[in-house]
Amino acid sequence: MTDVATTRVGFIGLGNIGKPMALRLASEAPARGLTLTVYDVAPEPLAELEAAGAKVAGSVAELAADVDVLCVMVRDDDQVRDVLREVLGRSARAGDRLTVVVHSTVAPATPGELADTAARHGVRLLDAPVSGGSMGASDGTLAIMVGGSDDAFAAARPVLDAMGTKVVHAGPIGAGTTFKLARNLMHFVAFTAATEAQRLAEAAGLDLKALGDVVRHTDAITGGPGAIMHRETAAPIPEGDFWHGVFTHVRALGEKDLGFATDLADQLGVEVPLARLALERLGPGLGLDPRTTSDQRSSEETT
Repeated sequence: MTDVATTRVGFIGLGNIGKPMALRLASEAPARGLTLTVYDVAPEPLAELEAAGAKVAGSVAELAADVDVLCVMVRDDDQVRDVLREVLGRSARAGDRLTVVVHSTVAPATPGELADTAARHGVRLLDAPVSGGSMGASDGTLAIMVGGSDDAFAAARPVLDAMGTKVVHAGPIGAGTTFKLARNLMHFVAFTAATEAQRLAEAAGLDLKALGDVVRHTDAITGGPGAIMHRETAAPIPEGDFWHGVFTHVRALGEKDLGFATDLADQLGVEVPLARLALERLGPGLGLDPRTTSDQRSSEETT
């Protein structure tokens, strides 16, 4: 008979992120009252997980029939649907209540569709994409953004806590995916801005690796783009509000430096469209009134 204090965990999808997540679960399982069973179509990661103490299942359905919480980290929406189809075809034990946790980043409408299908079979579903990469997966410091019901979240929470140090119940089903997409919008727009900065620096004869070192160093101190993300709304800021003063200062500095940078780009013949867009949109994006280019130049001269 299964110990009632033990949560039986399954993990499907042992790729670049899934494998270190599962390995982390395997290492944490004894101390946290978990058992782990894994499945993947590739034999190599299965052997590695078995050596780490996990049980290996022969199929998705076999695994799903014998766990309480099932984590899924496969490539895309179609693979998630295929896995869920096999999960729902399992032979469940009487009284079992399975919670499926989809860690794959999928389209915004997919979690709701999957949850409706799962509910018709008595299965709860969470969308719980992760952020932190393979390094965060390996050391258990992932951010995990979760959408779904309170009871499903409570059932999966001990498993999520074993893999991440920032577990956020973002809201109802689909909220985890929306949270991840908002986070990654910033991530990859910033990557694109970094390529502009590299081209500008390279044209000026600078050491790009040294520039990268400085960016990583200062972002670790200031928090990078997250440093401005403390308000509960993106609405315009009224004068007299604490953040109006803070962000007015941020805009003045930002527009000054963006103005200098775009001028330098013109001199060096480097295209920097994101920098020009940022110069136009920084203030309104911060919640401040828009102003004209002449206003910006006047600010740059006096800051």
